[in-house]
This record gives sequence, C-alpha cells and structure tokens, in this order.
Amino acid sequence: MKSWVKKLGVAVLGLGLAVTLTACGSNTSSSSKSNDLGLQKSGTLTIGLEGTFQPYSYRKDGKLTGFEVDLGKAVAKKMGLKAKFVPTKFDSLVAGLDTNKFDVVMNNMSETAARKKKYLFSTPYIYSKSQLAVKKNSSISKITDIKGKKVAETTTSNNATDAKRLGATITPTDSFQQSIDLVSQGRVAGTINSRESFYAYFKQNPKANIKLIDSGDHIASQKIGAIVTKQHPKMQKQISKAIQELRKDGTLKKLSNKYFGGNVTDK
Repeated sequence: MKSWVKKLGVAVLGLGLAVTLTACGSNTSSSSKSNDLGLQKSGTLTIGLEGTFQPYSYRKDGKLTGFEVDLGKAVAKKMGLKAKFVPTKFDSLVAGLDTNKFDVVMNNMSETAARKKKYLFSTPYIYSKSQLAVKKNSSISKITDIKGKKVAETTTSNNATDAKRLGATITPTDSFQQSIDLVSQGRVAGTINSRESFYAYFKQNPKANIKLIDSGDHIASQKIGAIVTKQHPKMQKQISKAIQELRKDGTLKKLSNKYFGGNVTDK
C-alpha cells in the first residue's frame, strides 16, 4: 500500500513539474519574442496614430476605427501579437517613437529623405499618387493644362510645390475641404491632392460635380508605410513580412475598398 502511494506521489509530482516547465517555456517564449523585437509590452504591438484622421483612423460611435486601425490589428495578428492603439496628435507622433511611447507609427506617413535618415520604414501599404480635381465641365484634360491657371492648395504642402512647378498660380487654403469647395464654386481651376483623399471624398459625396485627372509621370508617387526607430530592425522586418502577406491574401485591397472606395495599395 505504501509502495503504491509512493509511486502515485512521484507520478503526480512529475506531472506537476511537467506542467510548470511547459508554462515557464511558454512565458519564456513570449518574453523572448518581446525582448527580441523590443516591444513596449510583452505580447502587444503598441501603435501610434492620430485617431482623428478619417478614413485612416477615427472614432465612430465612440469606437476607434479606420483603414490603419484594421490594418494594425491584422499586422499584429500576423505577428502573433495583440494590437494596442495610442491616439496622439500628429506633431507628437514621430517623437513618440523616440520616447518609447509606442512601438510603431501607422498614420499615413510618407517616406521622405529626412525621415529615412532617422527611422526605418516598413514595406509600403499605400502608394500615394497625386491627382488633379477639376469641375466636370472643365476644359482641362491633362495635369499640365494648369499652367498659368489658379489652383487651390495648402501653402506648405507638397501639392503646392508640385502645382508651382507645373506653372500654376497658388490660391492658398487651410484645408483639403476648402480647396475642393473653391473648385466646386468655380473660383479656381482645380486642386492637386492624393488619390486616396479624393476617393474618401467621393465616398462621402458621390454626386460631386468634380472629375479627376491623373498626374501621370509629372508627379512622383509616394510610399506610405509603418515607421519604427533604427534600434528595431527586427520589428521592421516582421511588420514588413506581415504587410506582404496581407497584400498577397487580398486583405490590403479589401480594407482599401472598404475605407476609400477604391484600391490605393498598388503601385
């Protein structure tokens, strides 16, 4: 009897030890992954975004939603992580990476020479192409036709720079909406902006008296991707891999059509 009890005790002890080792192994694996990627919180991809920039990230009925919100969740899932979002004002977003406020920024950030000197970009998830918006009855048929004409733009934008280079006279505005309003009113010949901005506008205003003209090779497209610090190259590679998989399985295109009413994820 004592022998049987002794054997049972050894068996129970062994089982308990096995369970403990398994749990420790799981925790060690999760902790190792977090340490390997340099995550702010174990098992979580902390994402910085504005949260007020429709359709990229915004609140609907009090809930955070948008293209980059759904994309962030999908990327985190591909990485075996949970997504946590930290809404932050635009001017503080990139600085938040330096202070470890979040792991990555996903906020319609274009690759620029200045940003690439300090940060790492993922593979692009949006290829931002410029288009010209004019009234439907406009005689303008190609973007170079704006030479010598008034074009509405926010003065510090790349769009204003491109319009000037193409010979247009800039009518300064404070916002995309103000620019498009001036076009609709016939007070300017047109306005240059990204196709995704126009897609989002037409989704909300399908009957707008506006037509779009492609920029062709006259304005270079911009790559939009996720940003991490240069101290996290492994994280950059993992995020890029996830985005590539989401492109391949059609998720990127599906999310783009949902939020923009068109595909802005292809070159």
